[in-house]
Amino acid sequence: MTFDFRSVLVTGAAGFIGYHLSRRLLANGCRVTGIDNLNDYYDVRLKEDRLSQLQEEAAFTFVRADIADLPALEATFEQSPFDVVVNLAAQAGVRYSLTNPHAYVQANIVGFVNLLECCRHRQVKHLVFASSSSVYGANTNMPFSVHHNVDHPVSLYAASKKSNELMAHTYSHLYGLRCTGLRFFTVYGPWGRPDMALFLFTRAILEDRPIQVFNHGRMRRDFTYIDDIVEGVVRVMGHLPEPNPDWSGDAPDPGTSYAPYRIYNIGNNQPVELTDFIAAIEKALGRTARKEFLDLQPGDVPATYADIDDLVRDVGFKPATTIETGIGRFIDWYRDYYRAG
Repeated sequence: MTFDFRSVLVTGAAGFIGYHLSRRLLANGCRVTGIDNLNDYYDVRLKEDRLSQLQEEAAFTFVRADIADLPALEATFEQSPFDVVVNLAAQAGVRYSLTNPHAYVQANIVGFVNLLECCRHRQVKHLVFASSSSVYGANTNMPFSVHHNVDHPVSLYAASKKSNELMAHTYSHLYGLRCTGLRFFTVYGPWGRPDMALFLFTRAILEDRPIQVFNHGRMRRDFTYIDDIVEGVVRVMGHLPEPNPDWSGDAPDPGTSYAPYRIYNIGNNQPVELTDFIAAIEKALGRTARKEFLDLQPGDVPATYADIDDLVRDVGFKPATTIETGIGRFIDWYRDYYRAG
């Protein structure tokens, strides 16, 4: 079932994906309310600069608040009815979760249940929420499918994202809240997060510092360009999840349900080895990286690879931006934003 939407709440609107999604929705004529706490997990100036661009649009309203603050979230929902809520607010990062576990409980679990409560009491038509490829954890059967069991996370970040999927399903079952979870696969592009590999590598190479290459370069990631992610999200927003009439408790399908609930992978469907990813950055920069080869880090997985058949079938979209094109666009942005190189 598809439907038109005009009023959208985007949580984490000053974040990487939230910023790009908000811009796309505004360009499509939607009214967008963005909520963000502007925390200092990474450079706040980058968040503020994203936000300043969004605030140039009359149809954009910004609320500075934390979704873990229930009264503030309730006040936001009281200001306007929302057709769709897209939850992109989260404490991100696998390695950071090893040293700051409580941040993930507050943002990713307490904040998410607050959002579920607000959505059900305000009769929101569709909740779309960010999950992550990290939920596949110890799985090695590839490509990763939403129909695979994902009960063995290897980081608290991954466990918090799996908990979001479980809580959302509960609200779909109890209250008929239509929920769609999106497992993003290694998103990159202009305005990206400074803690991600592309950003870290580009900065280090331009500053002639060595880069840390984990798992001795044998990591494989389904790097997915931001415009492809946003296109997938927008299409899913207008595609209401329906109960699966063939779902059976005797052989439960993790990706669907008897309730109005769905899970999709959004990935490039073409995993790239880390050494090849670095080579593409070197080519775009016209410089050679100095490399420090290290072992696989706790919480990391050696490979990710998305099965996107369900996404293609249901919303007619498949990511298509090549690594060379996407990295080139990021480096053009980086050099312009930082006046670098």
